[in-house]
Amino acid sequence: MHDNHYSLYLSIYLSLFISIYLSLFISIYLFNSIQIYLSNWSRFMSNLIHPFKQFSVVVVKVTLTHHRTGGIGQECKTSDLEEGKRINKTRWGHYSESEAAYACVSELGELGLVQFRDLNPDVNAFQRKFVNEVRRCEEMERKLRFLEKEIKKDAIPMLDTGDNPDAPVPREMIDLEATFEKLENEMKEVNANAEALKRNFLELTELKHILRKTQNFFEEAEFHHTQALHDPGIAEESVGLLGEEASDSLIDDADQALVGDHLAKYQERQQSPLGFLAGVIHRERIPAFERMLWRVCRGNVFLKQAEIEPPLEDPVTGDHVYKSVFIVFFQGDQLKSRVRKICEGFRATLYPCPETQAERREMSIGVMTRIEDLNTVLGQTQDHRHRVLVAAAKNIKVWFIKVRKIKAIYHTLNMFNLDVTQKCLIAECWCPVADLDRIQQALRRGTERSGSSVPSILNRMVTKQEPPTYNRTNKFTEAFQAIVDAYGVAAYREVNPAPFTIITFPFLFAVMFGDAGHGFLMALFALWMILREKVLSTKKGDNEIWNTFFGGRYIILLMGVFSIYTGLVYNDVFSKSLNIFGSSWHSNFTGRKGLSIVLNPADTYDKSPYPFGIDPIWQLSQNKITFTNSLKMKMSVILGVCQMMFGVGLSLSNHRYFQKPLNIICEFIPQMIFLSAMFGYLVILIFVKWTHYDSTTAGVAPSLLIGLINMFLFKYPELPKYEAPFYAGQAGFQGFLVVVLFLCVPWMLLVKPYMQKKQYQAQQYEHQQLSVQSGDLVNHDQDAIINATGEQDASLHYSGQEPEEDFDFKDIQIHQAIHTIEYCLSCISNTASYLRLWALSLAHAQLSEVLWTMVMRIALRANGYSGIFFMFLIFPFWAVLTITVLLVMEGLSAFLHALRLHWVEFQNKFYQGTGYLFQPFSFEHILDYGGEE
Repeated sequence: MHDNHYSLYLSIYLSLFISIYLSLFISIYLFNSIQIYLSNWSRFMSNLIHPFKQFSVVVVKVTLTHHRTGGIGQECKTSDLEEGKRINKTRWGHYSESEAAYACVSELGELGLVQFRDLNPDVNAFQRKFVNEVRRCEEMERKLRFLEKEIKKDAIPMLDTGDNPDAPVPREMIDLEATFEKLENEMKEVNANAEALKRNFLELTELKHILRKTQNFFEEAEFHHTQALHDPGIAEESVGLLGEEASDSLIDDADQALVGDHLAKYQERQQSPLGFLAGVIHRERIPAFERMLWRVCRGNVFLKQAEIEPPLEDPVTGDHVYKSVFIVFFQGDQLKSRVRKICEGFRATLYPCPETQAERREMSIGVMTRIEDLNTVLGQTQDHRHRVLVAAAKNIKVWFIKVRKIKAIYHTLNMFNLDVTQKCLIAECWCPVADLDRIQQALRRGTERSGSSVPSILNRMVTKQEPPTYNRTNKFTEAFQAIVDAYGVAAYREVNPAPFTIITFPFLFAVMFGDAGHGFLMALFALWMILREKVLSTKKGDNEIWNTFFGGRYIILLMGVFSIYTGLVYNDVFSKSLNIFGSSWHSNFTGRKGLSIVLNPADTYDKSPYPFGIDPIWQLSQNKITFTNSLKMKMSVILGVCQMMFGVGLSLSNHRYFQKPLNIICEFIPQMIFLSAMFGYLVILIFVKWTHYDSTTAGVAPSLLIGLINMFLFKYPELPKYEAPFYAGQAGFQGFLVVVLFLCVPWMLLVKPYMQKKQYQAQQYEHQQLSVQSGDLVNHDQDAIINATGEQDASLHYSGQEPEEDFDFKDIQIHQAIHTIEYCLSCISNTASYLRLWALSLAHAQLSEVLWTMVMRIALRANGYSGIFFMFLIFPFWAVLTITVLLVMEGLSAFLHALRLHWVEFQNKFYQGTGYLFQPFSFEHILDYGGEE
């Protein structure tokens, strides 16, 4: 089958792609804007007019009196500067009592819109004013962690009501410290008593087992002794090694005399009393212990050991330990000393064991009585410990919040500076311009809460320091903004790619992952996380993989929805096609099954394309890959060129906002012409080939790749037909495009450095003329301006103004040359890089088809009950492979490739990413990350 009849049909579907793309982008972006700015209609309208506008940020300077006798600061008026030329720096002064400063910072922490700057960078952390308060907070945190550890050890649930109490006033720190000190001391005392009781209980338990086991040893020995008295032959057999040697008939007379002496000595030793030591040792040390006894005592000891069946509890760690009871028999004090030292070396515990049975029985009764008493005391101790921990578990979450808030406040106050009178605390911080009113209200609430009569004063300052970048997000846009920030944070007021990434990222992912069945499973998983996000968010653990999936649940949802759409366009559902509307191809072939036939579009195609997506007949054709490759390859080029042009177009917004007309003339215009003359023209040729050639003219259809090469070689042969020009004036027009394309290179390379040099020389000339002709008039005019305003000193404070760098023409030339070469080469390499859309889509489709053919078809071919049995066995295997290989692995691959297309091919056309994030002082952030600062 030929694909040329689908020219108009494919162009319609490509326009459908673009229309869906734009409509979804507009709807989601406007929804996000409404959700963020509905509370302020004017800001909402402003955001619609300027969709790439970031929040303006200024610096706040805080002055807080530390003593009660502090004076009232002078109010300062602010001057409005034109937005975009210079960033305003704000000064905020507050003159109040010490608690007023604490209360104001507490309110700002609850608000979370202020990023404080450290005004004491050269001061050691241990030399700052509130270091003692910070240490007290750290000590309270240590005590709370100790209590938390004990609570978790007893598996007591900690009550978390979700309450977020306000930071307590400084006076409450003493009460909190007293409470934590009391709980810690009580827990340490309880733990010490419990440990002592458990150690005593362990000793008594070991002694109980020793008495029981040694009694068995002695009863066994007494039984053998009684048996030996009634049967002397048994005694002779148990004489030992020397006795065995004496009975040997091969020993001569001299040896027999020696054996007799040994027997006499042995009998003498047998008549002397035996000593013994009993104790407990770890079970794994028994073999080494026995070998050491044998070697040191030279076999003159007798060891008996028995295992203690129930494991014992370690009184310190609470772990189970396995021990054995041993008893060692010996003769003489020297052997006794050796055995005792060996026991000490192996950390064996020795216990006194009476020699008589009556004494052992009496001691056993006393041990059992003491064990029962200890069990009662241990139970009462555990009950008391449990009650204390349960009471602490009800409040420990709230205590953690309070302590971390106090610590954060004092840590922030350490960043403040004292004025010359040593009465006022001064601080500077960045804050959004749009939220200045809310910040003033927070300061007012802090002042009222502290009972101070001195109001807060907010002053704006002028600075040339670049402010941090603040992009306000919600739970939907947060993940997309994180993708952009992972590449680099936008410079202040630079175009933010995140709103466009909301649509382009899942769309390009879906082009590579196009399967309606797989997309449905992905969207279903994301929808489950979204519907249960409140429950799942409270159960966040340390599993980074799960946290990543949960944080990107809205990305996964859009990727799944777009994959369903592209899968329907590809007509691919688990590698199968859907014949919903009926195929546009038909055949009257009546031959036997299994034969391959060729369908001629002139006879078998009804001239009306399949209403939506690819015709299902291609699922059965042998040249399916040829057809889909042609479609997806051209579609990849079109999407790539469109996105790159869009990226170059966004650079125009940056140039206009930062008022750089030279960049518009020397970069934006030649870059757009260069890209359009080369690949924009190629996109037009793709549409022309789709719309002007069908099956009857397929043989003379132009080859786009060869035609593009011949365009740069100025080569236009008449034969073969696919290389010949196919419209009038093609050679002249393409030659004109090549000339314009090459002219853009020196335009980008030379014009901008030359114009910058001329501008610098003109500025230097004007500055010299003004200095020579005006003389002291310059300084006089500046003083006059300041005195005329009368409020310049008070309202505008310049901070961090750095001298401008010297103009170096050679550096500018080198930089521009690198930029030009990089852009020209990247236009070619980036366009080729977008072919990964086609490659990944082909790989995903083929893997899905292979998995269906090699696995699922086995069960579908079986009939009857065997088919049900095979389906029951094979379907789980196919489902597991589909999820692990096609959804997880292939999804991750498509995700990474979509990420690369946005970071490298799209964002480098307009996005610098040289800024730094606005990280406000926020209690919410501090509590989420466990108090890390």
